[in-house]
Amino acid sequence: MPKYPDITVLLTGKDGNAFNILGICLRAMRRAGLSQEERDAFYAEATSGNYDHLLAICMEWFEVE
Repeated sequence: MPKYPDITVLLTGKDGNAFNILGICLRAMRRAGLSQEERDAFYAEATSGNYDHLLAICMEWFEVE
């Protein structure tokens, strides 16, 4: 189960660019009212590895479609 199962990010059919994926996730977090600290923690974790790591972190944090 994701850390934030109530936040759904639609990544299928979107531009697979890592920066675009980060933007989609960060906007969803902002809309859900998550703090800047929590958004920064996600960003740091998501960008600490390669592209596959980014996708894995998205799936750990959110419901991904």
